[in-house]
Amino acid sequence: MAETLRNNCKALVIGGSAGSLDVLLELFPSLSENMSFPIILVTHRKSGNDALLTDLLTSRTRLKVNEAEEKDRLLPGNVYIAPADYHLLIEENETISLDYSEKVNYSRPSIDVTFQSAAEVYKDGLVCILLSGSNADGVEGLKTVKKLGGLVVVQNPKTAIIPYMPQQAVNEVRSAVVLDAGDMAAFINKLVK
Repeated sequence: MAETLRNNCKALVIGGSAGSLDVLLELFPSLSENMSFPIILVTHRKSGNDALLTDLLTSRTRLKVNEAEEKDRLLPGNVYIAPADYHLLIEENETISLDYSEKVNYSRPSIDVTFQSAAEVYKDGLVCILLSGSNADGVEGLKTVKKLGGLVVVQNPKTAIIPYMPQQAVNEVRSAVVLDAGDMAAFINKLVK
């Protein structure tokens, strides 16, 4: 089943919290510049550091990295970063909607919110990756992704700086693909059509 999904990837969503930046900085330089799908990135970060993550990733990849904005159309080969303090949702027409509603799992943006809205749009064409972090944000979203036919990938908790978040996913989401941080770029590049 994973092979079918690999050839069917329409969107990739990566979620992470404390300890995930190191993985992202290792991952992005190795990503294919011919991505056949958009990458949506949701990380827990403080307001005011908006351009910092965008600039860091831009300097490490040939992909176009954007701070996500309301009504942005999700285009292949583009990376969309959820802005600090806004939930990022995916609309049916594959555009971004930003939302300032209550925090979920003490977080805004919430990884759960993005995973769930992306799952409803992309169903079996969605691949979600959950990285290092210190709360369980993302786990409920991964359950929705799995239920709707998407592929769930979790960072091996043993390689995570803060293993709590990926460990919760491993415990609660059946048949998640567990990958070491160093194997993620090759895995993502195999998703490219």
